[in-house]
Amino acid sequence: MVRMLRPFTRAVTYTRWLHLFIAAVWPTVWSFVDSSRMYVAVVLLALAGLVPAMRTGEGIQASVLLLGRRPGVEDPLHTGDPGKEEGAGRREIVTTPATGWADRGRTVVWLQCRLAIGCVVSFLSVHLPLLATDLAATARGGTPDPSTFVRVPGQHWWHALLVPLPVLLLAGLVVGAGGLITVLALRLLGPSPAERLAALETRTEQLLERTRIARELHDTIGHALTVAVVQAGAARAAGDPAFTDRALEAIEETGRTALEDLDRVLGILREPARPVSSRPTLVDADRLLESARSSGVKVDAEVAGPLDTVPGPVSREGYRILQESLTNVLRHAGQVPVRVGVRVADGTLLLEIRNPLAGKAPGPGRGSGLRGVRERAALLGGRARTGPHGGDWRVRVELPLG
Repeated sequence: MVRMLRPFTRAVTYTRWLHLFIAAVWPTVWSFVDSSRMYVAVVLLALAGLVPAMRTGEGIQASVLLLGRRPGVEDPLHTGDPGKEEGAGRREIVTTPATGWADRGRTVVWLQCRLAIGCVVSFLSVHLPLLATDLAATARGGTPDPSTFVRVPGQHWWHALLVPLPVLLLAGLVVGAGGLITVLALRLLGPSPAERLAALETRTEQLLERTRIARELHDTIGHALTVAVVQAGAARAAGDPAFTDRALEAIEETGRTALEDLDRVLGILREPARPVSSRPTLVDADRLLESARSSGVKVDAEVAGPLDTVPGPVSREGYRILQESLTNVLRHAGQVPVRVGVRVADGTLLLEIRNPLAGKAPGPGRGSGLRGVRERAALLGGRARTGPHGGDWRVRVELPLG
């Protein structure tokens, strides 16, 4: 019983009823103009559906009255917010003008369906209460209203038992017709396949951008914190004021660099159109190597080939891969010798970072950092191999320059 009454506690039930009443306004107005040619009103309404802007008006009205969305709240299809889209599911009504004849045709069908259902609901919403009134009147010996579409025969006391029936029919009509018109709106005013594809492409681009920013933050902040922790631990263990001063200086420099990188990444979030050319590239790799050396790691670097000729996207991703690899050395192996090789030749950028294994080797798939290295390489059409090799832990990445 409670479940049956629940729809009548929701405002959207009554706004849907209002939406159907509005559909009956046009034929009502036309009946005062020329009631003998009502088909002209239907034809004019169909022609209006061919106007591209008609879908906008109908979409806004349906979104507000049928789905209960507040004015000014964007449709999840066009916000690009995945969270909202997942919450909205398939309950999408487009509020943009029609872009093709298929969209216009669906708008025409929608207007005709809404007109037919709206006229039926409006008619019965008036006459069913009149029928209940007639039943109550004849039960008391009165005369029924002659305008009611169903004439109540005779005057009988038991007519009083039938009074709730038209009321229940009206209640079922309100809920059923509201649900039916909503289903039709989602079908006929919903996004076309082309619009769904465009929304999916936009959503995919945004997810890729979020993933890239997450990797940037992971690499930048992770490297800075790792260096700071290693430096602080080494300074405490050394007990040498001179070494402590050098460690604090290295922590300060690393923190300053991390703040610059963090500001750069947050700038991308605030201003998506900001160019990425300001991000560090392999030309700036010396500061990564010096940061690792200042942490007590012996770094033997070999660079072959012109780094300044490496394309920007490849050079930027190569810098991050090198940064993540050095961070992993500091985090998992500590102050061990590291061999870094950077070579540009034959249309390929080759990065190789090796360090002695410290204890048990981690599995090849563990850690978000190594996964990020492989993802960066894959996005550029390259490949990355990580894992034990000849008694060392090796990260080897090949990136095409084309």
